[in-house]
Amino acid sequence: MAARKKASFIKERSSAELHRIAAERDEALARERALTEVLHVINSSPGDLALVFDGLLDRALRLCRAPFGVLFRYDGTAMHSAAMRGDILDEAATEWFRVWVPEPDSAVGRILKGAPFLHIEDVRDTEAYRSGMPSRVKMIDATGARTAMWVALRHEDRLLGVIVIYRQEVRPFADAEIALVRSFADQAVIAMENARLLTETREGLEAQQATTEVLQVINSSPGDLAPVFAAMLEKAVRLCEADTGHLFRFENGAFFRLASRGVAEDFDGLFPRDSPVPLNPNSIPARMIATRSVVHVRDQREDESYRLRLDRDVIAAVEAGILTVLFVPLIKEGEVVGHFTMHRMEVKPFSEKQIALLQNFAAQAVIAMENARLITETREALEQQTATSEILQVINASPGDLMPVFETILDKAHALCGAERGTLFLYDGEKMKAAVAHGYPADVVEHLRAGIDLAPHHAPLFAGNHVHIADLRQDGNATGRLVSERGGVRTNLLVPLFRNGALLGMVSCNRTVMRPFSDKEIALIENFAQQAVIAIEHARLITETQDALNQQTATAEVLQVINANPGDLQPVFDVILEKAMALCDVAYGDLELYDGETFRGRCDPRTDRCLRRAGAARLPSWR
Repeated sequence: MAARKKASFIKERSSAELHRIAAERDEALARERALTEVLHVINSSPGDLALVFDGLLDRALRLCRAPFGVLFRYDGTAMHSAAMRGDILDEAATEWFRVWVPEPDSAVGRILKGAPFLHIEDVRDTEAYRSGMPSRVKMIDATGARTAMWVALRHEDRLLGVIVIYRQEVRPFADAEIALVRSFADQAVIAMENARLLTETREGLEAQQATTEVLQVINSSPGDLAPVFAAMLEKAVRLCEADTGHLFRFENGAFFRLASRGVAEDFDGLFPRDSPVPLNPNSIPARMIATRSVVHVRDQREDESYRLRLDRDVIAAVEAGILTVLFVPLIKEGEVVGHFTMHRMEVKPFSEKQIALLQNFAAQAVIAMENARLITETREALEQQTATSEILQVINASPGDLMPVFETILDKAHALCGAERGTLFLYDGEKMKAAVAHGYPADVVEHLRAGIDLAPHHAPLFAGNHVHIADLRQDGNATGRLVSERGGVRTNLLVPLFRNGALLGMVSCNRTVMRPFSDKEIALIENFAQQAVIAIEHARLITETQDALNQQTATAEVLQVINANPGDLQPVFDVILEKAMALCDVAYGDLELYDGETFRGRCDPRTDRCLRRAGAARLPSWR
């Protein structure tokens, strides 16, 4: 009974894990659909902010499971409601939300001072409520508000508004929900900027049309940035009347060129597409990053970076005939993540309208990059969840059989992490022996199956930590050299199978090029390693349960023979010997009785034949 309960518990736990993974997958898909829908609303309603705000707020409340919320626009002094959603909002609460002047010293004042978002676990525990601020207390009591999330709508450090979402119980918002609303806020900012351009001047119609077309590309190419950047640059260069244009990503102190337009072949070498361009602290882009603002140089020949010969890129550009340049940063959460560059081969400054257009494209580029990141992460999460689900299904379908589980784990780890070679080892207390190996020549597989010794630099495995070797050619271990030379491995990652302080084995993932694994990939393989540990523990429990059942059955059968043959020892001894050999998994055996002088016994027939072949005497029989 206890054994069946254990097996049932294990099956139920696996089923619950499958349901959890499916729920997370569905939530990720819902967020991805919502982001696409908001982009569609923005795209289909240029200049109609009411429709955009209503759709955005409605989706935010639905996905965050919140009963009501408000989207405010800020005029520098007061907040004006642009959208309100929630059936519980009565006339008094609606009136309070209609126009509201935030107090600089209140908790919400942090939004005014530059905070990107504010998360209040319980609004009844704030100073505004405790101090009895009449309007605030009235609103909170009328709506039953408890937990609140405030997300700023900000453009170039200028507060345009805020999205406020409330719950009627104390239940903090999850990080994924906050990230989703912040993404919606970015979308709202884009919509507001688009509407501003349309309202300010009819001459901006062409620019808005270009923006709309870019949004269409974003909407039709979710996650694919190449067509988005190509479309942006084509329109930016044409509408800004530039001769050439570039879009760069800025990361880890270097620029990476993502796209170019109107670049001659002989000039293309100044900005190699696949090579990082380190940031020169004396360059014009360095000024853009320091100020997080547009840098407009009327004539590069008059700039100090050229006159003082401080920047070789400026010198080369001037020699190539580029005189007027415009740098517009891509800003995400206050940090520069890239920039547009527009060039003219004559001294002709860009207009304010053209600068504004490029700033809008920059905002679109940030949104496109963020959407692509979210979509990529969602896709990766779905792939990982699907892989985990498939592994659990294999565990459930193969109780006690570890080989199919290990094969699946290694397949998924390699496919999702870009590894060409790999092994899943089991540790016997002395050596690591390959249970499954993929991608190696036969002699290497044979060597790994026979068992390998761990080197001193593998010590972190015994503490449950991974070992990451960027270049296995530098590994002094004999097995490392073999795997590198014969298996063609360069980068090696070892993740332990670790349980209750004990090392059970390890997963080895290898690449044939020197390309270290990312933190995200390492975390994924660590998750797969945990699945392997679960499978091992699952198999152990099943084996122990089966052994216990076999022992109980054997004992019962021996007792039945004893009861059926009172006084006759021969059948009893025969069945005892038979059961002992079967349960202990031995090939030969005998049972002997001692009469004070001699051992007399009953040999298993296979033992008797073995003795005869060896020329040994048979045991004296007790029959």
